[in-house]
Amino acid sequence: MAILCNYYVTYRCNATCAFCHFGDHGPFKNTKHAKTDDVLRNLPQLRRLGVRFIDFTGGEPLLHPDMDVITRAARALRMQTSITTNGLLYPKYAERLRGQVDLLHFSLDSADPAEHDASRGVPCFDAVMRSIDIAKQLGERPELLFTATNENYRQLPAVHDIARSHGLLLLINPIFSYFNEQGLSDEAMDFIEDFASGPMVYLNPSFLDLRRKGGNDIEKPLCKAVSRVIVISPEDEILLPCYHLHYEKIPINGDLLAAHASDRVTWHRGMEGRHSFCKGCTINCYFEPSFAFPTNMLSMKAVPSKIRYGYNKYVRRNP
Repeated sequence: MAILCNYYVTYRCNATCAFCHFGDHGPFKNTKHAKTDDVLRNLPQLRRLGVRFIDFTGGEPLLHPDMDVITRAARALRMQTSITTNGLLYPKYAERLRGQVDLLHFSLDSADPAEHDASRGVPCFDAVMRSIDIAKQLGERPELLFTATNENYRQLPAVHDIARSHGLLLLINPIFSYFNEQGLSDEAMDFIEDFASGPMVYLNPSFLDLRRKGGNDIEKPLCKAVSRVIVISPEDEILLPCYHLHYEKIPINGDLLAAHASDRVTWHRGMEGRHSFCKGCTINCYFEPSFAFPTNMLSMKAVPSKIRYGYNKYVRRNP
């Protein structure tokens, strides 16, 4: 049963992050955002397929003009919603999104404004700071998301100081490659793992263990990218086996239930984590739900971090 939907509402972005696939605008400049009617038609069917958590992603998801309409519909179906944004558009849409996003993440990868803006290709540090203030004024519970690379991981303590000064939880997202081990150094992984043991920080430690083991083993795959995740494109297609490595698109054509029950989806489910291109994969988007249930040593190791996350977000929360 699927538990998560990664719904790409757009492939376009208003930043040019060096570490991000969507930072290269060329392949996406003529693409369109998802049709709102398609999304609203798919949401109840996702719920019937077992989806309880839906990540509206991109690109920059707030480039979709009806993001508030979509998140409200998802919440009405009792699905938890998530949006990660660079903050540039949040002040404009904050009131419309109020109370509709369970996990609102603002990306921040350096405590130094110039360094952060350089990594993003646009001046957005101040927009993140403004977005934090606006979100808190509206009673939201935002979080900071730090994408850790070999170049910036030593910025973690300073970014954590910013998070704690605002009473926010800091999420650590280790960088990944689409095709194999990204190459986070042992020093970087040790630093990140040690730092994540502190208060008001969330890291799934299984991400780092997976990297140290060389990523996904296609002979004994850990990936559940098809059985636990449904990936939908802005063109209203199921992407298989995942967005990052997909090579097959299943048109939904108004009937997501039928598309998801097709023989091709069933075949991909049986092949998840076993394709040649799955070798060495460490893509967090799919291993987070893959480790959601304690079925192996890595998923067992993830459990304490989930408990700490819930405590820090809903109980501890610094003033």
